[in-house]
Amino acid sequence: MPLVKFNVPQSLADDRVAGLRDAVHEALVATANVPEDDLFHVVHRLDPSSLVLNPSFPGLERSPEAVIVEITFRMGRTETQKQALYRDIARLAQARAAIRPEDVMVVLFENTSLDWSFGSGIAHYALAPVPV
Repeated sequence: MPLVKFNVPQSLADDRVAGLRDAVHEALVATANVPEDDLFHVVHRLDPSSLVLNPSFPGLERSPEAVIVEITFRMGRTETQKQALYRDIARLAQARAAIRPEDVMVVLFENTSLDWSFGSGIAHYALAPVPV
C-alpha cells in the first residue's frame, strides 16, 4: 500500500492535479507491483511561500509549477523498480498533466509491514503478509 502525498502549487489547475495523481498511480501499478485498487492519495495545495524549491538544484531548471511527490510504501522494491518508477512518473506527468519532467521531484519513504494499519487498530500486513 503506498500512501502518496502531492505537494503542489495552489495555482495548479484541478484537472492537472488529477492528471498528476493518475500518472503517479499508473506508474506505481506498472513498475512497483501495486494493485490497481490500492489508491490512497493526499493532496496539499501550497502557496508560493510554503512550497520553496531551489529553481536549479542539481543542475535542473524548475518552473513555478514544480511539484513534490512523496511516496511511502513497504520495503522490498529493487533499484531497477525505483528507477523505472521515477522515469514513468516523469513521463506520465508530462503526458497526463502537462507538467515538465524537470518539475517533478519524487521522494520515496520505505517502512515495514508492521507500520501499516488500515483501521480498526490492526497492523493488517503483519497479520497476513502480502508480497511487495
